[in-house]
Amino acid sequence: MPYISSSTYHKVPFYLRNGHMETIIPSLFRKVKGVNYERERIDTSDGDFLDLDWSRISTGQKRLLIVSHGLEGSTDRHYVKGLTKLMNGSGWDVMGWNCRSCGGEMNRAFRLYHHGATDDLAAVIDHVLALGQYEEIYLAGISMGGSMTLKYLGEQAHQLSDRIRGAGVYSVPCSLPSSAATLSVKGNSFYKNRFLKKLKEKMKLKAAQYPDRLDISGIDDISSFDIFDSLYTAKLHGFRDAADFYQKASAESHLPQINVPVLIINAWNDPLLGDACYPVTLAKAHDFIHLETPLRGGHTGFMLQGDEFTWAEYRIRDFLTKL
Repeated sequence: MPYISSSTYHKVPFYLRNGHMETIIPSLFRKVKGVNYERERIDTSDGDFLDLDWSRISTGQKRLLIVSHGLEGSTDRHYVKGLTKLMNGSGWDVMGWNCRSCGGEMNRAFRLYHHGATDDLAAVIDHVLALGQYEEIYLAGISMGGSMTLKYLGEQAHQLSDRIRGAGVYSVPCSLPSSAATLSVKGNSFYKNRFLKKLKEKMKLKAAQYPDRLDISGIDDISSFDIFDSLYTAKLHGFRDAADFYQKASAESHLPQINVPVLIINAWNDPLLGDACYPVTLAKAHDFIHLETPLRGGHTGFMLQGDEFTWAEYRIRDFLTKL
């Protein structure tokens, strides 16, 4: 399938002067109004729960988009609401799901979530399939949610329901080792520190639930993802250390197995992605992967001057509608 190096995203708002501004300003200031969710809670096989937020346009729809959010995000993030509102307006039902601990309430189990936690995405999709309402199901993922989506599609390639027709993802850390290394660069400390602050607070809440199993002494002194992921992410989710986690949770080794049409959008100026997050060679030879790499866009940015929606949201809608 094509590698799309000449993207249609050109008209970057004049006030977004570089990849950092294209990333930070939408994250802090973009608001999407008019999305009203109906929440459903489902149980997981390990006694925990997941919160699903539905935005249905009417009864009897046969086409659904399932949206997965980014690290320490939720269905309230602008990029989930923006895509939801756009797709609703184009005649689609949409359901965004919240990773464990991200829906406004701490989850119960001795675990949280991570980039490779496709068991929870699988539980969400299996729940939707069991409803029997939707004849066509499409997936979308932003940042970490994109990584989960791609990994799931690769893992499930030989047993994927024929009702799952394709996916659109953007700002995806396809390679976690590469993305983690990029976040450690001095110029990216803003993102690293922001994520770490949120994850530390989340870990403190988990330690309050399991004081005998989780030692958080010294957690406030941690200044790198490698240390945090080795001490906490790995411990909670069965990995040996950070390197083991990055390797096993990464989507990159599962991309070759994908057998439904997928659009991956990663901007070249994304400050959170390393070189290995742009699978150009694979896309050129792959039957199902479309890779588009705009020069601009930042991380989950892609703003358009005077427009309620982003270019990435329009691009995913158009791609999925044509499948």
